[in-house]
Amino acid sequence: MSSGRQVQHSLAFRVMRLCRPSFHSETPLRFDPCDLIAGEDLFDDAVAASNLPRLLSNHTLTSPKSTDSSDLTYRSRFLLHDPSDAIGLPGLLILPQAFGAIYLGETFCSYISINNSSNFEVREVVIKAEIQTERQRILLLDTSKSPVESIRAGGRYDFIVEHDVKELGAHTLVCTALYNDGDGERKYLPQFFKFIVANPLSVRTKVRVVKEMTFLEACIENHTKSNLYMDQVDFEPAPHWSATILKADGHHSEDSALDRDIFKPPVLIKSGGGIQNYLYQLKSSSQGSAPVKVEGSNILGKLQITWRTNLGEPGRLQTQQILGNPIARKEIDLQVVEVPSVIMLEKPFLVHLNLNNQTDRTLGPLRYGCPKVMLLRTRL
Repeated sequence: MSSGRQVQHSLAFRVMRLCRPSFHSETPLRFDPCDLIAGEDLFDDAVAASNLPRLLSNHTLTSPKSTDSSDLTYRSRFLLHDPSDAIGLPGLLILPQAFGAIYLGETFCSYISINNSSNFEVREVVIKAEIQTERQRILLLDTSKSPVESIRAGGRYDFIVEHDVKELGAHTLVCTALYNDGDGERKYLPQFFKFIVANPLSVRTKVRVVKEMTFLEACIENHTKSNLYMDQVDFEPAPHWSATILKADGHHSEDSALDRDIFKPPVLIKSGGGIQNYLYQLKSSSQGSAPVKVEGSNILGKLQITWRTNLGEPGRLQTQQILGNPIARKEIDLQVVEVPSVIMLEKPFLVHLNLNNQTDRTLGPLRYGCPKVMLLRTRL
């Protein structure tokens, strides 16, 4: 029989996520009493427009700034005290009240505190923190070589860990402590904190070939609950390819165009399904050399995407290799090397042809012939 005695620990971990606060917005929005008197069509009436200065002066005399601050009726709580109040942002920030969503490409930052809730001191504390995923284990902190000497009764030891999130799905933050208790007993404390990593973006691509030009269309959709500002959406072409982004023609001056090249404004993709499309023109720069092939398809390149949220939290994603249309592989390549410059009518002539085997196996026997269509065209 196994003993059911539960080990009592003096230490306990507390994990808090470090992320930037959000703006505090006031609802309902405040208004100015003049908006109730002066409508949009005020200046259409000459008499009403002439009385506007008097109405504004009366409003200034009775503005909320001149009212008694000890008034408990809150009758002016919906009035504008300052023109900036119209945007509904009082200048306050709200700290996160929950763990929140964690997305692929972000940096997970956590504030971890190990607390001593006992009445005696613990010594020689070895702390480890690691992230476990379905594929790997990543060590974030290890104090084995320099253990914490002691944590007094009621005290704590705090530290911060960071991890660049590169995998989707379930993640587990494992925090362990090995320490000497008050009676000298060596104890081991493991604690597990689970969270899910979601995909912030979906990238859909289409490849079209028009004559000798290849066009790549990328559609980026925002799946988060906050707006995303795209700092960079660059296509990195594979070897033997070059890429040029195509943009709509804008009626801007040369100075503004130069400013946009130096200070690139971010592209806004709104929360909850906002979409932004990008179009690239690809050209094959290989002359006679075959492009990179993967299972019968050619690799075009990949997208590098970086963004920021409302308060500047960064994110970065890299797509998988984007494949173009399948390459038509010819088993035999026939090239005309030499043709006489002058051909006499109804006289035989010599043509030098080069026949190349494009496969890894032996082909044959081969039958040579000259179709009648070619003979007719030659005679013409």
